[in-house]
Amino acid sequence: MKSLSLLPVAAATLLAAGSADAAELRSHPKAVLELFTSQGCSSCPQADLKFSELSKRDDLITLAYHVDYWDYIGWVDTFGSKDNTDRQKAYAQSWGKSMIYTPELVVNGAKGVVGSRQKDVDDALGTAALSVPVGLDVAADMLKVTVAPQTGGTSAMVWLVTFKDHAEVVIGRGENAGKTVDYTQIVTGRQMLGMWDPAAGTHWTLPLSELQSHGSNGAVILVQAEKSGLPGAIVGAASIKL
Repeated sequence: MKSLSLLPVAAATLLAAGSADAAELRSHPKAVLELFTSQGCSSCPQADLKFSELSKRDDLITLAYHVDYWDYIGWVDTFGSKDNTDRQKAYAQSWGKSMIYTPELVVNGAKGVVGSRQKDVDDALGTAALSVPVGLDVAADMLKVTVAPQTGGTSAMVWLVTFKDHAEVVIGRGENAGKTVDYTQIVTGRQMLGMWDPAAGTHWTLPLSELQSHGSNGAVILVQAEKSGLPGAIVGAASIKL
């Protein structure tokens, strides 16, 4: 595990493109797993492998955010971005923590554990649950997103996160020099769709052509609480792979 003292916060952005043919939808998961990883971190390949296995489970939605704060030690992560680093910093700030590290696995936006420690991951998943249903429907090359109403619910932000489902990278320098690593569910961007109204529910219609760019071939819808401008618990999610 590698750690870094904490700095500021920010957001992210992106969109994407595709077709309704053979679209794979995943809804009603028990948890969203967000892995903060780096190609320049020697502790990360083991977590990346475990994460890849978790990504095969139908009851989980997974997203891998490659950070950029280890780029200076010899290898620039080919998927790394400041936006991803800022999201991890925002989580740390919301939990009152002063350090960030890789590999960190965040479960439902509420708890971070070391991504390579199987028992910690299993324990975090043991009590994980999402309470807000998110529906996805594909028709005529359009994606309809429906976040159902919920009595007693609290307003939350709705995010579109695009991803590339797989890539193999030969790492030439740094702590993992000489290794070939398989990566899955690689985040390529994040865009806020709007606010979920728990009294009435909310829906959006998006062209599938907006769900692919920079090699993306899928997207996740996240319904996430916000506290003082920082990310809170994820309460609902669904995904589509094109």
